[in-house]
Amino acid sequence: MTTFTPAALVLHYIFDPLCGWCYAAAPLVKAAREVPGIQVQWHAGGMLTGDHTRTITADWREKVMASDQRIAEMTGQPFGEAYFNGLLNDIGAPLDSEPPTTALLAAEALSGQGLEMLSAQQKAHYVDGRRISDPAVLRELAASIGLDSAAYDAAYAEQSGVATHEHIADSRQWLGMVQGQGFPTLALEFDHPEQPGQRAVQRLELGEWLGDVSGWKQQLAEWVEQIAALNPQQAGDADPSCGPDGCELPPR
Repeated sequence: MTTFTPAALVLHYIFDPLCGWCYAAAPLVKAAREVPGIQVQWHAGGMLTGDHTRTITADWREKVMASDQRIAEMTGQPFGEAYFNGLLNDIGAPLDSEPPTTALLAAEALSGQGLEMLSAQQKAHYVDGRRISDPAVLRELAASIGLDSAAYDAAYAEQSGVATHEHIADSRQWLGMVQGQGFPTLALEFDHPEQPGQRAVQRLELGEWLGDVSGWKQQLAEWVEQIAALNPQQAGDADPSCGPDGCELPPR
């Protein structure tokens, strides 16, 4: 289980590198990282792993293109010609979330750049039309965010297999705990207003914020102020091992 020292507010982001709606949420996650008092904790949930891996087919292309066009209209996120008319026509190209998840863990372990690696993966996939299930492509992306190739190779090997599977299992625990229905899911963790020393977790409704980055940032800043006012002595002092077995869901 991932452990960390929580800030006054922790935004838990449960996603998959090959999830189009997670790409739609990327501007919101980036914006959250810019709000003082917010810590973003990511959880990659392995959407296309194990028995759920697949390859690009004509049916898949038709399905995701309709979704991608809606994402572009709602959020302004760019989709490249190399993606629409290149990768999505690459029949048989693998769609496996495990290698890019391992790469995220490697980047995080090396320099805390898991989310930077995710951004590089999403651009490579949705704009440049590259196969981000290919470890060779992932190695190039690691270099593009400034990671030493030899160090990355060692970290990737260390995070492969069991470590990646444990991360995915932990992420799915989070998804279940916050009653998320799929990817992406966002949840806010904060000091419980009525139980000093305890943390609470509340799932957020994402749809209303897609395409409204400024409104989202304003709302996050307001939540930071509200939590600080309710618990001025507790901010940052919570149990650092808060996780699926330790956080409480507030009453609805």
